[in-house]
Amino acid sequence: MNGLERTLALSASGMQAQATRLRHVSENIANADTPGYRRKTVAFDPARVAGDGLAERSGVQTGAVQLDPRPLPRIYAPGHILADETGHHEGSNVDLLIEIADAREAQRGYEANLRLFDQARQMAQSLIGLMRR
Repeated sequence: MNGLERTLALSASGMQAQATRLRHVSENIANADTPGYRRKTVAFDPARVAGDGLAERSGVQTGAVQLDPRPLPRIYAPGHILADETGHHEGSNVDLLIEIADAREAQRGYEANLRLFDQARQMAQSLIGLMRR
């Protein structure tokens, strides 16, 4: 596997990981008002795939989805269908401010990997153009 292929594979794995992270952030935002919903997080793990025998391709992959262990807030709503005998039910532990910050971070990470991918592609096209002369 040559340097261009490694670079493209590395940036593609980064884009895929950030897209997965953004999907989980979107799910968290969509379920922010769902009673009993726990915030989902995903960690990035290094990925190594055997190459052509000369080198390994390294990248990133998403790990297992983890649920936020923080306790769910107790909300007082006596008329709610899920309320217990004291009039409380469990809310969601999603903080919209944190989710928006995570979404921006994932978007910027995706864009950085996309720029790397585009730069590698442009360099390869320039090299091919020089070789034609």
